Amino acid sequence: MSEDEKRESGILMPVFSLPSKYGIGCFSKEAFAFIDMLKEAGQKKWQILPLGPTGCGDSPYQSFSAFAGNPYFINLEDLKDGGLLTEQELSQSFFGSDPEYVDYGALYENRFPILKKAFLRFHPENNDDYRKFLEQNDFWLDDYCLYMALKDAHGGKCWQDWERELVGRDVCAVGRAKQEFCHEMDFYRFQQFFFQKHWFWIHSYAKSMGIQIIGDIPIYMAYDSADTWSHPELFKLSDDRKPEAVAGCPPDYFSPTGQLWGNPLYDWECHRASGYGWWVSRIRHTMGLCDMLRIDHFRGFDEYYSIPFGAPTAESGEWLKGPGIELFRTIESKLGKLDIIAEDLGTITDSARKFISETGYPGMKVLEFAFDAGENSDHLPYRYERNCIAYTGTHDNDTIRAWFETRDSHDRDFALRYLNAGNLQADQIPFAFIKLAMASVARLCIIPIQDYLGLGNEARINAPATSGENWKWRLREGEITKSLIADIRNVTKLYGR
Repeated sequence: MSEDEKRESGILMPVFSLPSKYGIGCFSKEAFAFIDMLKEAGQKKWQILPLGPTGCGDSPYQSFSAFAGNPYFINLEDLKDGGLLTEQELSQSFFGSDPEYVDYGALYENRFPILKKAFLRFHPENNDDYRKFLEQNDFWLDDYCLYMALKDAHGGKCWQDWERELVGRDVCAVGRAKQEFCHEMDFYRFQQFFFQKHWFWIHSYAKSMGIQIIGDIPIYMAYDSADTWSHPELFKLSDDRKPEAVAGCPPDYFSPTGQLWGNPLYDWECHRASGYGWWVSRIRHTMGLCDMLRIDHFRGFDEYYSIPFGAPTAESGEWLKGPGIELFRTIESKLGKLDIIAEDLGTITDSARKFISETGYPGMKVLEFAFDAGENSDHLPYRYERNCIAYTGTHDNDTIRAWFETRDSHDRDFALRYLNAGNLQADQIPFAFIKLAMASVARLCIIPIQDYLGLGNEARINAPATSGENWKWRLREGEITKSLIADIRNVTKLYGR
């Protein structure tokens, strides 16, 4: 089979959803075991969510940095084996009591003190790997570490609420801060060193097993981030460093007042004048952590929705032109041809379709949308083209089982007629949809692990426009059985993937 004819499949599984005894999925032995499972099940891809440190709401799409990694994912067992932590210290630390859900409050209160103990025992003076890490990441690391140290010193407040000279990054004030908080900055360098070290172990092992990692990045940065603070010229900010306008989506059937995300918008003229250097660095860095890359809200590069800062809803926004194909031609001129997935869900205009077609990147097709908008959806499998990625659902969707149970009678009937499966029981629905996605012409099919497990709403990752209960679900130890692995392998082989 030629490269152009290759059919593959994989599983969507956030790192934080892996089982572990430390409150959240991390780069521990369970991650290696998950890769072993993918191999045994005949899969070729592991799709994850963004790996950055999370801010308000614990969303991986609202990160403190475009380049840093989440310190919660550091493998504490390796720190213990390296003599930086003791078994007693780990056993006495509380990271949450429910193995099925992440307790972010417990993590926030207790993970950093245990990491601080390991840091105080770490002696990097003759560590060549540490020295090399500092050299290779100097283009972002100091700004991030200073930002986090200052954020801690200000009780976690957004940088806009710091002293005026720090908000404006006065050269003398920043210099003094680097001297005053040099020890704290070293603590954050330590975290990022071990994050990269442990992730590279995972990524290297996946490659050795024939598994590619599909990474993910949000299009926008959080306002409260090291990037916005250290590179204000790249964003549409006023003289006092407040956003002139913010990102979101206009009103639609599902949201009468639209979605007000609040992220600052890019100053695309500044990016263009700099040869898109920040974007080239961002993509280069992220592609060093994965093999393929999904970019969220890809339409925003063609046209983006601009909402006046301070507006109570998204109703007063307007569409403005983005950088378009020029950005990606520039990126590929610097980095070569990249394996990128364009997240093109939602309302897509003819202009956006043309732009995505010009990039050559595959878009996404989601079965939950196929039966959710009448009987002429672009997400119906007979309308797929080969250059797309088929999903049953994404991290923003409910599980297939929960989705089907909450459809009205018309949508359920249409789906069952399409499946030619009028007598299916509720627990048989997920696998019927998996087979539909697998059988499609799409070159790649990605299935959330929850759908293979046939789980309901309790396993949903994220409900957009809500907060408090998202990004928490975790796989239980032993939940993926040998029988399920065989089922995954068999359906993969059946449809030539």
